[in-house]
Amino acid sequence: MRRGAEGRTRLLLIILIVTSLLLITLDLRGVAVLKGARQASQTILSPFQRAGTVVLSPIKDFVSDITRLGRTRSQIENLRTENAELKSELLNRLSADAQLDQLKSILDLAGRAGFKVINARVISQGSSHSFAQTITVDIGSKAGIKRNMTVLSKFGIAGVVKDVYPNSALISLATDPSFRIGVRIAGSQQIGILSGRGNRSANLQLIDNLTTVKVGDILLSRGSISNRPFVPGVPVGYITSVDNSAGAIAQSASVYLYTDFAALSIVAVVLGASASNPGDALVPLKPKPTPIPTVTIYITPSPTPTD
Repeated sequence: MRRGAEGRTRLLLIILIVTSLLLITLDLRGVAVLKGARQASQTILSPFQRAGTVVLSPIKDFVSDITRLGRTRSQIENLRTENAELKSELLNRLSADAQLDQLKSILDLAGRAGFKVINARVISQGSSHSFAQTITVDIGSKAGIKRNMTVLSKFGIAGVVKDVYPNSALISLATDPSFRIGVRIAGSQQIGILSGRGNRSANLQLIDNLTTVKVGDILLSRGSISNRPFVPGVPVGYITSVDNSAGAIAQSASVYLYTDFAALSIVAVVLGASASNPGDALVPLKPKPTPIPTVTIYITPSPTPTD
């Protein structure tokens, strides 16, 4: 039985091989019979192919959507990373531009006064030892910094060197309540003592009542012996209000400080000053008021009605 089944299997295999070779030979010779057979088979199989396409199309679309979703998520993550990098670069550029602007203004101020300065970058705000209003800069005794040296901002007086370390220095700001500086009114020799209030507003105590001060008067540093702690002629602020209380020995006033202490990133320490006092050469220029545009209106009278 087994030998008979094996014989039939071999015979069937031989018939299939011979038939395949015959069909291949006829197809290569272009016999039309095969074309008809292919068309007939295509006609028979087309409905099944269409049905297969209908059934498999959603599956193919689902797989394609999953693939596209993965690529889209990857693209979104790449865009987010690039966006964060661009924002960081923009912030760094804005910070660098602001520091450059401050440095240019400081060097211009020092150049007009004949001061020898060294610029410093603010590396921290406040003191680790107290609640005093201070900043720490990135230069110290190795750069020639000493205690009681004047510190400038782009607008004028920023503070004074309080403590010095090899590579850093602690600056006491003009806003600190313990800060004191001798000042004079620009254009006169009226002098007084200015003290910090803890914010951008300071208090001025005049020495006497011989000269009347008024709102808008500009204050300049009076200067110290050997230019320490303060060099002369540096803008400090301007008077915003005057107290003329009856019985007061001397006038007092409120002063708005020029320096924007919240935006300090670059300052300069005065290493030396020229022998000549700059006088009023550093007085800030008052901004010119913006002219209000005028509009001329021409009115044409209406014609008088006639009867």
